[in-house]
Amino acid sequence: MPNNLTGKYKAFCRWYLNCGNVREAALRAGCSPETAEDEGLGMLQSSACRRRLGQLAAQPALPVQSLVTAGLSRLAFGTANDAAVLVFSDEPLSRAQLANLDLFHVVSMKRDKGSIEIKLADRQRAMEKLLECAYACESAEAAQALLSAISAPCREEVQHEPAGENGSLFPEAEKGSELVE
Repeated sequence: MPNNLTGKYKAFCRWYLNCGNVREAALRAGCSPETAEDEGLGMLQSSACRRRLGQLAAQPALPVQSLVTAGLSRLAFGTANDAAVLVFSDEPLSRAQLANLDLFHVVSMKRDKGSIEIKLADRQRAMEKLLECAYACESAEAAQALLSAISAPCREEVQHEPAGENGSLFPEAEKGSELVE
C-alpha cells in the first residue's frame, strides 16, 4: 500500500465496513465519482485493505447510545457552513464538489424556479435531546449502583453494646445522671 494512500485506504475500510457498498465507501474516502467503483474494488482486493477490514471487524461495535449521542452533539455544536455554500453559490456545483460537502445538518432540500430551500436540523432540540440522554445515563448509572448495593452480600455486622438491666440501650440515661452546666 503506497504511503500517500494510507489515509484513503483507512477511510475506505471504515466506510466499507459501515455500509458494505464499494462505491459509496470509495466516495466517502475521497475518490472521484467517476472512478470510485474501480478504485474501491482495487482497494478491496489489496491484502493491506483486507487486513485492515479484519482488524476493524474484530473490534467491538459501538453502542447505539454512543452513536446517537455523537450525532446529536454534531447537530448541536457542529457547523452548517457547507449548506450555506450550497445556497449562496453563484454557479451550480459539480458532482465532485457536492460529494465533498458536509450536509449532515440538512433535513430537507427543495429547488423551485432558480432558488434552493434548505431546512436545517434544530440545534436547540438537539441540545435538549443531548441533555435527556445525559440525564438518562446518570439515572441508569445511579440505578445500577443502587441495585449493586442492594444485591451485594452484607460483609459487616453491626455490634451492639449489651442492653441495660431493663433492656434499655442507654442505661446511663436511666440512672438519672445530673446535667453539667
